[in-house]
Amino acid sequence: MTRMAGDRRGAANAATVLRTVLEHGPVARSGISELCGLSPASVSRQTTGLVRAGLLRELPEPGGRPSSGRPRIPLDLHTGAVGGPVTAGLHIGVPSSTFSLVDLRGRILARRGFPHPDPTDPALPLRIAGELARFLREFDTGRPLLGVGAALGGWVRPDTGVVVRHPALGWRDRPLAAELSGALGLPVHLDNHARAVAGAEVLFGHPAARRSLVHLFIGNVVDAAFGIEGAVHQGPDSAAGDVAHLPVPGSRTACACGRTGCLQATASDIALGAEAVRRGIVPDPSVPLLVDAAATGDPRADRLLRERARAVGRAAALLLDVFNPAVMIVTELSSLLHEGYLDEIRAAAVAQSHVCRDPERIIAPHAGPAVLPEAAATVLLGPLFQDPAAVASGGSTAGP
Repeated sequence: MTRMAGDRRGAANAATVLRTVLEHGPVARSGISELCGLSPASVSRQTTGLVRAGLLRELPEPGGRPSSGRPRIPLDLHTGAVGGPVTAGLHIGVPSSTFSLVDLRGRILARRGFPHPDPTDPALPLRIAGELARFLREFDTGRPLLGVGAALGGWVRPDTGVVVRHPALGWRDRPLAAELSGALGLPVHLDNHARAVAGAEVLFGHPAARRSLVHLFIGNVVDAAFGIEGAVHQGPDSAAGDVAHLPVPGSRTACACGRTGCLQATASDIALGAEAVRRGIVPDPSVPLLVDAAATGDPRADRLLRERARAVGRAAALLLDVFNPAVMIVTELSSLLHEGYLDEIRAAAVAQSHVCRDPERIIAPHAGPAVLPEAAATVLLGPLFQDPAAVASGGSTAGP
């Protein structure tokens, strides 16, 4: 049904109230009005609706007893164990998927990994959906389930739920959101994982990310995302963020595209794992194995990870020079686990950049190693904070 202008205004006001409580809660209704600029009557109307929808809850007054005069009952997001809505998160990687349950503040309540028996299996989405359904049944406590936020690498169109291109999984023009939703019986929101992480930073992370950010994702797939004034850029056909062939200054690594020095060929987990095997550091092309080897004192592993970090930093410098964001987030496994590798990225970026002289602008995701489970759920939570009624009305009261 088409919304009338008043409905759109109401949706915008509800979103403003919900985001104000996210940022400042617990907060009284009068405080919400002062913080967001809406009239007390509008705030009262919207908070009443959001409480009824189960997204906000009233908390006991400070001191445990009513105060004299008009009560200032604090409101907060409904994250309580009884009745607080949750979102399922699904991150689909190449070797495995990760499932999560996340509350309205992005806090992870449960998580589990699912290794892919065969990443090229055409039936992989159905296998993933079956395992996710089992996960949701196991952790079903009766809390309302809003749906599933799903994220993966490659070219994804969130408006249609279609994976346009994911070479590592062999997917092209695949209606993944519809497949998953049909198998699970739940609403599924889909997006690229670099944009999902950027969205999580805007909602739950560093305050500067709401002004402007660049996110660089280094995994089996290399992606980027860009945001300004709280909005993550999609671009025509949602194709923004393809940096696989961004040149890495100083790299001579051959790329399948016929050029040398491309970021994907130089610094991806696939390239790093293959190089680790070639040097005899690990028996299998696994970056987690390489990180473990470095943590146990293998100097060859540490040296290779630092080489990768410097290459990432040189590529990051190009993005810093183009966008000059308030903050740059880098998702890369070794730097998530050990800050010394993040320092290598920072040093290389500042040395290469023509505009960035502040290495502290380059940060790891606020969620640390839990970045992907949180970001996947944010694919649904982001729209919720933009239009609470539209998303909340599509949820379920039980697991599948």
